[in-house]
Amino acid sequence: MIRPGADPQAIEDAARCIQAGGLVGFPTETVYGLGADASSDAAVAGIFKAKGRPADHPLIVHVADARQVNDYASSVPPFAERLMQAFWPGPLTVILPRREGVALAAAGGQNSIGLRCPAHPVALAFLKACLELGVRGVAGPSANRFGRVSPTTAPHVAQEFGDALLVLDGGPCAVGIESSIVDCTRGRPVLLRPGVLTRAQLAAACGEPVLDKEELQAAGSAPRASGTLEAHYAPNAKVRLMDAGAMQAALDLLGADAAHIAVYARTLFSLKSEKVLYRRMPDDALATAQQLFAVLRGFDDQGARLIWIENPPADPEWDGVRDRLGRAAAS
Repeated sequence: MIRPGADPQAIEDAARCIQAGGLVGFPTETVYGLGADASSDAAVAGIFKAKGRPADHPLIVHVADARQVNDYASSVPPFAERLMQAFWPGPLTVILPRREGVALAAAGGQNSIGLRCPAHPVALAFLKACLELGVRGVAGPSANRFGRVSPTTAPHVAQEFGDALLVLDGGPCAVGIESSIVDCTRGRPVLLRPGVLTRAQLAAACGEPVLDKEELQAAGSAPRASGTLEAHYAPNAKVRLMDAGAMQAALDLLGADAAHIAVYARTLFSLKSEKVLYRRMPDDALATAQQLFAVLRGFDDQGARLIWIENPPADPEWDGVRDRLGRAAAS
């Protein structure tokens, strides 16, 4: 059932559900999460079952503030401290060495743990209410079936899991794609998953260069992290990335016979078929990120079988959007 996140009673009921070992859908500024007590392996198992997610695929643990980090991390390097100071609360997950005996299931069996303090006011109120009940962190992957499009509204969550799940409604997510993930376990920062925070922003905050995925081989194998599978974030329709010229040529070739095709692009195309669904992609990367998953879900709801998306610009600001689109097209 969807309940207003501004209602203190709804927040209390959600926290008590978590304390009792249940699951709760909750908003963050990035996407909606499916939460459970991170310290309860049985509760975390409920997340894996509900999502159909492999149990060795780690979850991100959400905390009310940086003081909870030491409940889960055995050590915090100085550059990780600087990242948290700069971007918490906010769309950044840091991977740290995990304390022995803590949150084994949430970590997917690894000796590292992903931690984040979200910026959404409803999420923070929910996490603080959980903390008051003795729950020090809430494991919270995106509230969708494994590998599918992440939810950015409360109705999206209800569409995934039905009315039996308690969902706190915090409105549409302001960021719209998942957090940036920085691995802080190897003495230097490595960006495992891009988000709206650019490498340049992360490097400026932590005071040293941030390695990217192409440099991982030189740095050694990385821990598994949430949302980094090659195929992920996929709608039911098949996604294809194209440049503007190829897309116009394909539309011209199909002509009036084009059907069940959706187009998401910055370019204004000449459409010869009224059956083609068209949604203009914003010129701004942040605006595109905010609406991206909702657009993909909307095309599915309208019956599209193919989604043609114009390649995003190569600018660093678009890295997070480009990452999500690449994974959606790989499915």
